[in-house]
Amino acid sequence: MDTRIITIDGPAGAGKTTTSKMLSKKLNCVYVDTGALYRGVAYEIQQQNIQWENDEKLAHFLKNLDLQFVLQKGEFVLQSYGQDITGFIRTPEIAMLASASSAKPLVRAALLGIQRGIAKIQDAVFEGRDMGTVVFPDAAFKFFLVADLFVRAQRRFDEMPEAKRNLETVEQEMSRRDTNDYKRKEAPLKPAQDAITIDSSHLTIEEVVQKIIKIIENT
Repeated sequence: MDTRIITIDGPAGAGKTTTSKMLSKKLNCVYVDTGALYRGVAYEIQQQNIQWENDEKLAHFLKNLDLQFVLQKGEFVLQSYGQDITGFIRTPEIAMLASASSAKPLVRAALLGIQRGIAKIQDAVFEGRDMGTVVFPDAAFKFFLVADLFVRAQRRFDEMPEAKRNLETVEQEMSRRDTNDYKRKEAPLKPAQDAITIDSSHLTIEEVVQKIIKIIENT
């Protein structure tokens, strides 16, 4: 692989998104939120009322899916059928549906080409849950971010609109998603054997990014 690919995997709320965005800017490369792809699939499943647990209907839906990242002002936005859906995929309902539907091999296979296509043409930081294990097993640098459940729930709680805030509910949903992601048969959430694990529980994003940069520069 001629481009430099950095993967950052880990559970929800570990700081992957903010870390990846800051890191990509400091390294002058693009940031790719692969989780957005799965949320995009979940969004369209919900919008089109797809019976996604039926493989035949899921395959037909995926065959006609028009989901792609479009580079705008140095950052990717997610478009579905030509419409920007980036602002509609961050609800707890979409997150849970994305976690469940992403366990389907059909879904993962459908999105693999999009992700690898980006990596062929430019240096990038890929954020996700199986970037280092499945999508880019030969990536130059692999990191796995973790953090205590309560810390992760608090972070997600702080990001939510005030009217929808409920820390206990956020923590319960995050714990349930952790269970789904770690125990699923298809591409379970786990660090690659050669990934470097960083616990962000008591670190600022800047400290996490500096630690990653130091590792990259000294390798």
